[in-house]
Amino acid sequence: MAKIGNYTRRQFIRMASTMAGAAATGLILPHNVFASSTQIRKAIPKTGEKLPVIGMGTSRTFDSNDDSETLLRLQQVTQTFFDMGGGMIDSSPMYGSAQQVIGQLLPKMTGTKNLFSATKVWIDGKIEGIDQMEQSRTLWGIKNFDLMQIHNLVDWETHLETLKQMKADGKIRYIGITTSHGRFHSELSDILKSEDFDFVQLSYNIANRDVESPLLSIAQDKGIAVIVNRPYQRGNLFQKVRGKTLPDWTKEFDCHSWGQYFLKYVVSHPAVTCAIPATTKVKHMKDNMQAGYGSLPTAKQRIKMLKYFESL
Repeated sequence: MAKIGNYTRRQFIRMASTMAGAAATGLILPHNVFASSTQIRKAIPKTGEKLPVIGMGTSRTFDSNDDSETLLRLQQVTQTFFDMGGGMIDSSPMYGSAQQVIGQLLPKMTGTKNLFSATKVWIDGKIEGIDQMEQSRTLWGIKNFDLMQIHNLVDWETHLETLKQMKADGKIRYIGITTSHGRFHSELSDILKSEDFDFVQLSYNIANRDVESPLLSIAQDKGIAVIVNRPYQRGNLFQKVRGKTLPDWTKEFDCHSWGQYFLKYVVSHPAVTCAIPATTKVKHMKDNMQAGYGSLPTAKQRIKMLKYFESL
């Protein structure tokens, strides 16, 4: 089939259709959506399986309260994610109705063959954890999860034994553990040193680099894939660059917006496998996904990016 950039003609037409559907809300494709034909993927260290470096988070954004207008907007956001090569969708029982919304949307999506489903167990007790994970699977409407994570270390020793058995039984493919807001870093460091996890999820961005040492170093040394949440510091990073011009030299690594600047900084760290920004807007999803195309900044360019950001 003929291709346009990195897309088949059918995908291009579908994407144009998505754009037309979003036009009523004033959303248009950024000029650089098809600027690069190379999607950036990183390998999961334990298996070599490659994931797109930009995934999709659902915290806050997918808790829709069954509002039809919000659901339609999230449908457009999710289809855009898949149209632009999206893989990992991350959620949790902690996120209100997010998992139910995912389950409502997935059957309506096209291009989901690369879906990498990731959620969490967030409850005390072995039986309670098993029940919660089964409820999550039912809400998503999928056969099995790719990744199950222990959320914020809650009853982690109990759940880890369950997850090991689930992995052995083929009910999940990967085991992970998470933290956020800078919580539990010392305890998490000890856990990662002593236990065999496939993934760790944590908060990391250009303004908050506390996890670089020791957590990212431990993950890299032990071959643990890293998922980054809050890469925009819940939007706070944009406040600092409001009204500021993006430097021309960012074009050297295919960066065309501040959002891409922040995402490319995060995913270019050698220990990081992917980032999971969350949004309810199609135009922001397009911008997020474009950060996963082209090239990533080198170690020297990362230093330059950090210095420039800190000078603003």
